[in-house]
Amino acid sequence: MKVLLVNGSPKANGCTYTALCEVKNELEKNGVEAEIFHIGSKPIAGCLGCKACVKLGKCVQDDIVNEVLGKIEEADGFVFGTPVHYAAASGAITSFLHRLFYRNSKKFADKPGAAIVSCRRGGATAAFDQMNKYFAI
Repeated sequence: MKVLLVNGSPKANGCTYTALCEVKNELEKNGVEAEIFHIGSKPIAGCLGCKACVKLGKCVQDDIVNEVLGKIEEADGFVFGTPVHYAAASGAITSFLHRLFYRNSKKFADKPGAAIVSCRRGGATAAFDQMNKYFAI
């Protein structure tokens, strides 16, 4: 079994990464292979709704979203992590997940998923709710 953990923070080694490391360590203690994938700090554009991905099997916007596609098929479960920015998930993870799920939602079907939010002040509940909707829609 393999779990893909996605760090949606612009900071590669910040609080979200620390939380994902805790999950990764526990998974590995229980014999589950785990990999942390950092989406980085480069801008990630939102979905254009052009549906070119249906024909191409990948997004026409060639960036980090396309890089993770192979990892999705290999993974048996997912954990998406984000810092809380103004009572919401980071803009980067939001655009990333919109584009990832737009064409590939069936690749997530019947696979367990979880969300982690890292929060300094308020807004954790709203961000957590936002992240968990990807698993239910």
